[in-house]
Amino acid sequence: MSPQNPHAAAESRTGLAMGMRGCVEGESCGSDRPGHGLHPMQDRLSRIVASRWTDAVVVATASDGFVELIDLEGGAHRVWNHGALTGRLAVGDPVALHPVYGVLARGDDRYSVAAV
Repeated sequence: MSPQNPHAAAESRTGLAMGMRGCVEGESCGSDRPGHGLHPMQDRLSRIVASRWTDAVVVATASDGFVELIDLEGGAHRVWNHGALTGRLAVGDPVALHPVYGVLARGDDRYSVAAV
């Protein structure tokens, strides 16, 4: 029988690394993990399940890929994209967030995002 050694407490690492092991910088990353490239099935499912979109407004963007949103009911959302959407989104932009499939839409543009 093995000794009963307790495991060390897990440390919160929200916002650190975000699953970026093995990634290439920025848009040249080919990963399909949340917040990386938008997988065609992810895009399709988000369009099919249209009732789950949440309208929101961008309140902050950062060069490290984090985007802060406020939905129309006052709820706050923080998402992350590996490509850093600072050049594509601006404070005050209307967007739609599909939290089920991790998609952020601005007009016809769609981005994969990871909720943080």
